Amino acid sequence: METSILQQIKKRAGKFIEPQLLKAGRVLEVRAWTPATMIEIDLHLPSADIENWNEVPYIKVRVDDLCFRDYTPSGWDAETQTCSLIIDAAHDGPGSKWARTLTTGDTIQYLKIDTSRHAPDPTNLVVALGDESSLSHLLALQQMVRPITRFTGAVSFKEAAHRRFFEEEFRSPLIALAPNGTIGHESLLRWVSTQGFCIAHTIFYLAGNDNLVSKLRSTLKDQGFLSNQIKVKGFWS
Repeated sequence: METSILQQIKKRAGKFIEPQLLKAGRVLEVRAWTPATMIEIDLHLPSADIENWNEVPYIKVRVDDLCFRDYTPSGWDAETQTCSLIIDAAHDGPGSKWARTLTTGDTIQYLKIDTSRHAPDPTNLVVALGDESSLSHLLALQQMVRPITRFTGAVSFKEAAHRRFFEEEFRSPLIALAPNGTIGHESLLRWVSTQGFCIAHTIFYLAGNDNLVSKLRSTLKDQGFLSNQIKVKGFWS
């Protein structure tokens, strides 16, 4: 009974407090992959200062009453003030439920747009590694690297159909891999071992599940890469 009362208070508070703080965007299109555990959402964000996105950004999106999730735009256009999200909706959390209910024309609300502090190194080779939960983050990083020949990397997908779809539909140097190991890190490390990256001129950007990111970082340091050559962004445990 006490929990129910607290939930009611929280819900009522959200209705009064959130509208004063939130900004709005409009859903232009929603595309679900097959199987529908990966969802692409195109947004128009009229209040966003997209022109000044000089580091990989994230949007703190309202997914329920007083409940927010951080999502990274996978690509953006400052002139039209549009961007896209790619959301891993395989787990049954509030963010996944929110993403699955969106349709074209819906209004979304967000608290703020901030930076993940990931900006591509200006001269060295940029190598991005992650899982499907980090796909938007890795593609955002790709958009910032010039020339694109300085960008490479790999991302693991649990679903074979998702790997095929990514390879067929996305123009990206990222390689789609099947995950190996209990947390999916082994296939990514095996790919790294075949590339012959120069230790002195390579910067790694790791993103995704906290456990995956931690294991990748530890192994890369064991291979001789320094801490300042490994940038990390973990999403959840």
